[in-house]
Amino acid sequence: MIFVLESIIEAQRLFNVTSNDKRLVSKILSKKPSIPKGTRDFSPAEVARRSYIMDVMKQQFQAFGFQPIETPSFENSETLMGKYGDEGDRLIFKILNSGDFLNKVDDRTLKSRDSGKIGPRISEKALRYDLTVPFARYVVQYQNDITFPFKRYQIQPVWRADRPQKGRFREFYQCDADVVGSKSLWQEVELVQLYDAVFSALNLKGSIIKLNNRKILSGLAEVIGEEDKLIDFTVALDKLDKIGEEGVKKEMRAKGITVRALSALQPLFSISGDAAEKLEKLKELLVASEVGLQGIDELKFIVEKVAKLGLKTAQLQIDVTLARGLNYYTGAIFEVAPPDKVDMGSIGGGGRYDDLTGIFGLKDVSGVGISFGLDRIYLVLEELNLFPDTVVANSKLLFLNFGEQEALYAMEAIAELRKVGITAELYPDEAKFKKQMGYADKRGIPFVVLAGEEEMKKNAYTLKNMESGDQKTLSFQGLKDLLS
Repeated sequence: MIFVLESIIEAQRLFNVTSNDKRLVSKILSKKPSIPKGTRDFSPAEVARRSYIMDVMKQQFQAFGFQPIETPSFENSETLMGKYGDEGDRLIFKILNSGDFLNKVDDRTLKSRDSGKIGPRISEKALRYDLTVPFARYVVQYQNDITFPFKRYQIQPVWRADRPQKGRFREFYQCDADVVGSKSLWQEVELVQLYDAVFSALNLKGSIIKLNNRKILSGLAEVIGEEDKLIDFTVALDKLDKIGEEGVKKEMRAKGITVRALSALQPLFSISGDAAEKLEKLKELLVASEVGLQGIDELKFIVEKVAKLGLKTAQLQIDVTLARGLNYYTGAIFEVAPPDKVDMGSIGGGGRYDDLTGIFGLKDVSGVGISFGLDRIYLVLEELNLFPDTVVANSKLLFLNFGEQEALYAMEAIAELRKVGITAELYPDEAKFKKQMGYADKRGIPFVVLAGEEEMKKNAYTLKNMESGDQKTLSFQGLKDLLS
């Protein structure tokens, strides 16, 4: 781009271009840079707050025995495609092959304008949609080096070609914790506790952990006679909180689910009560479905054990319409809603996937995992004013610059302060006093140090509190003790 602009400007100089061309160049030069929709820049304060959330998560993940891994930002397309259902596949960002990417496409295919045929020829890689499928690939690839059950956590960005809106971005971080190699429902119990532990550590009280089971949804599709439309059924049901009961029914009818089937499904929309009451009503509805009853038993185990162990701040609720439209879930399904006073979508979710690694050739390795929505959690904490005042990306004090000798005197002190964990810096230029003080004020640095000729003679430092205006002259040891 720089080369192009320089060429245009040089052409103007050499060839006396028209006024219209000059206006075009001026417009190009004056256009402000921007970023793609659904992405964001983060200020130092925002990065500090995001790091605070991630640090809390890491502490809790490690306390529960999870180990960290990382995987590439992009995967081979075949690794990702077909793992999230049709809707998920459409949201995957494809990466064009380098070089002449159309070279492998014959004229007949190109003229067909069929993206399904052209796409695989011009794009062999894609940005990861989530962390779970790449994790499954990782487990299969390194199965001989892994000790099962394998508990891993992963905090990395993912990308989705979604429509940007509040709390929904095209680039965002996921924070996942998964266990593979165990079918024990104690893993689900522990993941509920992990959610509670993280939100308690963030002081986010009143979060609601919603729980359902994919086997119950399979049982519902079975009892209404629509087993072959399970995917359409769950995708539509998963939109209940967005489009309402009538919207869900309308979408189901559009997918070919009969009016008779919807009539048989009607009791599902009116199930209420506590966990035990909901499970009893579901049992009546699914009495003819073996797989559905198995799902109920699994839910009952989780709910009863969590009730015995107790939760600190979160609430566990059964949501009989919770579906989560991802095809790989086979058992328990989790989704976390923020406290009622916050208007925000889910801030976490996950579930059991008994055969995910099977799609990569490794059979009989069951897994279960949950994900934390970092960006939405950030927005919730911000709205509720829950970030601690100590979460800042800033120096604690600024040494003013009064000249070369004074700056050296200040730098010697700064080096010693940093050794004991006190963040300090020197204003780099010998600027006017007012400018340096204004810099400290705009940066929100709480203290400034004046170390001029008089202070150097006394081997001392004058510390000024930017909030109160108070100042005192101290020895280095006094300065260190006061700021420690």
